[in-house]
Amino acid sequence: MQLTQRHREYWQKNLRLTGILLAIWFVATFVVGWFARDLQSITLLGFPLSFFMAAQGALLIYLILIGYYAWRMDRLDREYDVQEGDR
Repeated sequence: MQLTQRHREYWQKNLRLTGILLAIWFVATFVVGWFARDLQSITLLGFPLSFFMAAQGALLIYLILIGYYAWRMDRLDREYDVQEGDR
């Protein structure tokens, strides 16, 4: 089955969104941990930034990423008329 131009546009937007969110996830998970010693000089709410990111920050980023992905995909589905049905 051949994809129409509209399907290709939808898929490209989906892949772009997923790639951007995966890059943010990678930075929050691995890059912050890699530079944890360097981040100890920065404080946030009285705690070193590396401690804050390990204890709370990364989890908040993950929740924000999941919520944003769900919201954005819902809008994209409606824009391309591929939503799952009425709620």
